[in-house]
This record gives sequence, structure tokens and C-alpha cells, in this order.
Amino acid sequence: CYQYPHEIVPAGHTPTSWLRQLAWEGAANRWPAGVPEKYRAQVERELALIAELRYEPFFLTVNDVAAFARERGILHQGRGSAANSIVCYCLGITAVGPDRLEMLFERFVSRERDEPPDIDIDFEHERREEVIQYLYRKYGRDRAALAATVITYQPRSAIRDLARALAIDEATQRQLILGLRGWYGHRIDRQRLAESGIDVQVAPVAQLLDLAEQLLGFPRHLSQHVGGFVISDGPLHELVPVENAAMPERTLIQWDKDDLEDMRLLKVDVLGLGMLTAIRRCFDLVADFQGGPKLALHTVPVADEAVFDMICRADTVGVFQIESRAQMSMLPRLAPRTYYDLVIEVAIVRPGPIQGDMVHPYLRRRSGVEPVTYPSEKVRGVLGRTCGVPIFQEQVMQLAVVAADFTPGEADQLRRAMAAWKRRGGIDRFEKKLIEGMLRNGYDPGFTDQIVAQIRGFADYGFPEAHAASFAVLAWVSAWLKHHHPAAFTAALLNSQPMGFYAPAQLLRDARAHGVEVLPVDAQHSDADSTLEKGQAGAAALRLGLGLVRGLSTAVQQRIAAARREGPFLDAQDLGERAALARHDLECLARAGALSGLTGHRHLSFWRVAGFAPPLPTAPEARGEVTLPLLRTPTEAEDLFADYRNLGFTLGRHPLALLRTRLAAARTVEAEALQQLPDGAAVSVAGLVVTRQRPQTSSGVTFVTLEDETGQVNVIVWRQVAERCYRALVQSRLMEVRGRLQRESGVTHVIAGSLRDRSPWLGELDT
Repeated sequence: CYQYPHEIVPAGHTPTSWLRQLAWEGAANRWPAGVPEKYRAQVERELALIAELRYEPFFLTVNDVAAFARERGILHQGRGSAANSIVCYCLGITAVGPDRLEMLFERFVSRERDEPPDIDIDFEHERREEVIQYLYRKYGRDRAALAATVITYQPRSAIRDLARALAIDEATQRQLILGLRGWYGHRIDRQRLAESGIDVQVAPVAQLLDLAEQLLGFPRHLSQHVGGFVISDGPLHELVPVENAAMPERTLIQWDKDDLEDMRLLKVDVLGLGMLTAIRRCFDLVADFQGGPKLALHTVPVADEAVFDMICRADTVGVFQIESRAQMSMLPRLAPRTYYDLVIEVAIVRPGPIQGDMVHPYLRRRSGVEPVTYPSEKVRGVLGRTCGVPIFQEQVMQLAVVAADFTPGEADQLRRAMAAWKRRGGIDRFEKKLIEGMLRNGYDPGFTDQIVAQIRGFADYGFPEAHAASFAVLAWVSAWLKHHHPAAFTAALLNSQPMGFYAPAQLLRDARAHGVEVLPVDAQHSDADSTLEKGQAGAAALRLGLGLVRGLSTAVQQRIAAARREGPFLDAQDLGERAALARHDLECLARAGALSGLTGHRHLSFWRVAGFAPPLPTAPEARGEVTLPLLRTPTEAEDLFADYRNLGFTLGRHPLALLRTRLAAARTVEAEALQQLPDGAAVSVAGLVVTRQRPQTSSGVTFVTLEDETGQVNVIVWRQVAERCYRALVQSRLMEVRGRLQRESGVTHVIAGSLRDRSPWLGELDT
């Protein structure tokens, strides 16, 4: 029989008394002036239900993990339905309190459901392994293991495996895989493969494609869950098969999360989130540069009009959750002015609300174009905070309770059916009960049909309010840091790559547009990570780190920084000797321009590096004056090419500035000039392709972001244009777009009519 771990309860306490003590100690910390009576009652209600269901060991286990992270200075944030629990807030598992969110505890713990709640905690992605190994040390690998997940066949994996089985040559395999690239990789499109030059009628290929289509969706192999930990009081192998994972020091059970729910096994999700790493790094940089106490998630001010102004302008490059093109298009229209507006913003640009036709009604009602009406006061109590439109899963659950006489447990079963109806079905019986209950209570059939249609939308992907509230905290903190500490924020993002939608080139361009002074990578000044230095007028300047140099190992970066702390380098030879570098390391630095402070420019750097030889233990050190050759300074284009090839960005002029004469001859318009043109104007634009996005709900629409030397252009490519110009859409590094300008609610787009790949104009520039 499965039992929770016992060692999380100290001697002299029962699980109930220990959880109660920790909860009230946490409440005293959350409300130093005294716990408000309504919150005190909520804590007591939750503790009573937890005790009734005997879930205290579960909460204590999660609290122990969070306490370990706090002791180690690992930033963490609970997400998902845990934000519905004031006990989790008191324990420090989540930063979302009852003053920010109307909590629905039944979404988290249900008497009718009578199964352990699911708590997800995000940790800094670079330090999550510390938490994982802590759990293994505390409980032993015989009592703690990661859950499994079943990987199913997708087009690429099906073709790879079948090609081997059918002995199809590697060249044909590679051609088939390349033909599935882009957004068509989720299905086998024979027409697209034929356009790629593959003869899909030839016998071996035709047989392969027939078999691959049959294989799609079948289990391929067992893999480890991203972070779902199963912990027991006794040996796990007595309950479930256990095996070693492919990664060292990890153990894996052979069941997935659905099996765990059915068997009522405790699962704690220990997840990694890059933005938490970036935020913690930013806190450290600000504290080191300015002095004083270090910022924390709960100490960042929760109301700042200047930050909301920045968000409403969609000036959110690098900001958590609201930096995608779809979110940036929504921000000026929704115009968030409060934390709860951010909660809605995070949740509304999702497949569920979009397919349930909730977005436009909400925007119309919010802006006053459409009146907000409620069929009853009970419904007003549920939908009042979202202008009468159900946006969150919790609201659907509450509607079922107040309008259709569902019990809280039945409402939670409805939520689970919504989440799994495409996979397992089961929503129809709830739909019938919902309709009958609402009609019985006198609700209009039109309103009933609307709610049912919106529930169907949620079944595609509805966002829980508690999950959105957890993410909105990080969205606000990252936006606040971007506005008040742009240099530190950009440095933290660079040090936490890869993450987000934007590469270092776009992050640096955005930082410089906000007045940040960016200093180049320099072996004489740079650490491994990007750091802050005093710039002009004492403001924080961003010094780029050695970690941005391609081909330079982490160990080499650290040796260079350590050697320089003992004293400045005299020349490239001194650098190489003191940091124990190989010639390859010095060549990487020379190619990136990181030796210019010691040698002058790239050409001279290569000359110096060519003469480097590590000193031999038995040979005398040979030093003397070396006559420098008359090597010319690299041209601007040569430096630009070298920057992109070896760093991925340039601090010089934008590449398109060098092509502007050619682009002007092609009658293309600069990005900043679009603001002066009228809505509906015919335009031609060109730029480096920054992002391509085709959301699940876009009906084949592709959103492309182009960048030139004056800014960015948002391009909308309808399905017909994407099909006609497919190669230009997916292969272009430099894209020319001809279309019409569209301006709505302060958002400017170019609706593409045709696309042209102008990448050859870039030569060998690696963008």
C-alpha cells in the first residue's frame, strides 16, 4: 500500500500539527501586521479539509523542497492550481496571494475527487538539478524516481525508423527529413515532399510513406517526465517497475502521469524555467552594482504607471510571456493597467479563448463598445471580473456550480473532462447535465449554448486562472526590471540563453534603443558572463561577456577572467601564457574582436596569435620586440561579417544599412517610415527574419518579424500566400515583402501579398 514519506515530520509533532504550525508561521510572515480575519478563516477551512483527507504529508513534502531552494538561494515559484491555496501561499510555495486572486480551493483539492493535489514548482533552469539531487539524497533512489512519459511516433521519427527497416539509403532519408521541415513537420504532406524534389511515386518511397502514415501516434519509446517526482515511504519497486534513466544519477519509473493519478501516487513536479534564472541573475547584478538589499519577487513594487505604459506600447522584448508577436499585438488593445489585467493578458492569447470566441467579445466589452450583461447575479459573481466572458477554467467550474447545480467535485470532473476530451472523451455527459441544469434554473437557451461552445473551446486549451496568475507575477517582475534596470535585465537575459523568442542580436538592439551603453567583448575587461560597468555619467553600462564568443569553452572563459584578476594582460602572448590557452582559443578571441584592446584590430590580432607558442618547461622564455607588419584595418563590411560569424550580432551598423542603396533601388520602405504611411497603403519592405510563428489557432496564418536598421516590421502571411511562397517563407534570411499596410488600435502590420528571398544579397553573412 502506498504511503507518503514520514521523515518530513519532526519528533513531537503529527503531520497535522506540523503543517498547522508551518502554515501559521508563514501567515505571520506574509501579514506582519496581523492576518486579516477573512484570510484567517480561509486558512482554517483549507487546513480542515487537508486534515480530513490526510494530505498533510504531501504539503509538507513540497514545503521541504521549497525550503531547500530558499536555503540555497534558488529562485522558485509555484504554478498551476497551487495558486488557489492560501496554505501554499503561507508556506512560500507560491507568490500569488488572496489579495491578487480569487481563490477556488476546490480546483486544487476536492473532497469528491479524493486524490492528492498536483503541485508544480518552477526553479531556475540552470539549478534545477540541485533540487533533483536533493530529493534523491533525502529519500534515496529506492524511494524517489522520475515519472515516465510515452513518446509517440511523429512524421520525422516514423520516417527515420522505417527507412532503416526498409534499408533506404541515407541520402534519400536526409531528403525526406528536409522535406518535412517547417510547419508541415506535424504531418506527411506528399505534395510538399514532391516540391522538394522527392519522387513520392517510386516504390520504396511510396511504401515508406504509406507505412509512416499508419505508424503516426503509436508509442515509440518511454522517456522521462520533465520533472514529475514520485516519492514513497517504502521502496518504490514494490509498487511499480523502476529502471535507471539514460542520464546519470537518475531513476525512472515505467508509468506516466495518467497512471500515477489512477494509482494515487504522490507526484511533485520539479520544473525548470529560464526566466527565473534571468530574474535571479538580474537581482544579483543590480545588488552588486548599486549596493543595498537584494530584490526579491515579493519586494518588486506591484503598481508602477511607467511600467504599465511600457507594456501598453508593446515594448516588451524579453519580458516573460508577453513578448511574442501575438501578445504584442494584443497589448495595445487590452491596455493592461493592473496586475489582474496582466493575468487576463497571459491567458487570453491562447487556443482555448480564441477558439471559444471569447477574445473579441471581451475586448469590445472592456472598451465599452458592447454592453456588459449578466443573466443573473450569481453569474455576475463568477464573470464580473472578466466582463461577462469566461476566460479561465475556474470560471467554467464556478458557472457549473452556481448556474447548473453541480457539486464542487462534479465541477472538477468537468474540468478534467475538458482537459482530456479529445484523448479519452467523456465531456458529453457533463455537457448534457450542464444544459439541463441551466435551463432548469431559468437561463436563456442562447446563453446556455454560448457557454457550451466556450467549454468546447477550453477543451482545446483553456488556461487556469491560477496558472495565469503565477505567470503574471513573473511577467510583471521582468517588465519592471526591463524598465528600471535595462542594462542588468539585458545582461541577465544574455547570461541565461537560450530562452524566449529573441536572439542576443535583438536583445542588444532593443537595449541600445532604450539608451543602454553596450561595451564590446574584450579579453582585457570581460568576464565569462556579461556584467555591468560604470558608463557615461555613472550609469550602468553593459559589458558583454566571453560566453558570447563562439567556440570558446566555459573553462577557458573562466581561466581568462581568473588570470586577469591577478593583473592586466600585457599582450596576447601574456594572455595565452597566464590563462593556459591553446592557439585555437586565441584564434576564437581574435575572430570575435576580443583581442582588439591588446593588439589594435582583427588583422593585427591574427598576426599576434599566429606567433603564439606556449612556453616549454625546459626552454628559456623568449621575449623581445617584434616588428609589426603594415596590415590594413578591416573594412566595415569585414568587421560586420566577422561579428555575425563569431558572435551572432554586431555593435556596428546594422547589415541592412550597408545594403540600403540596393534596397532603395528595389523601392523598399524602412521600418520607421511605415508609421508615416496611411492605413491600406501598398508597401514593400525588407529585413532580416527575426521570428516566424504559426500558432496552433492561426488557421495557417504565419506571423513574421523582419528587422532593418530602423526597427522591426510585423508581417502577416495568409495561408494562400504561404503556400505560394513557401520556400521564401521558410528559407529566407533576408526577406522582401510586398503587401498592404494595416493599422488597428495602434498596431501596425504588413499584410503580405508576395514574398521574395533576398538572402543572396547578404553573401555569407550568418544571421
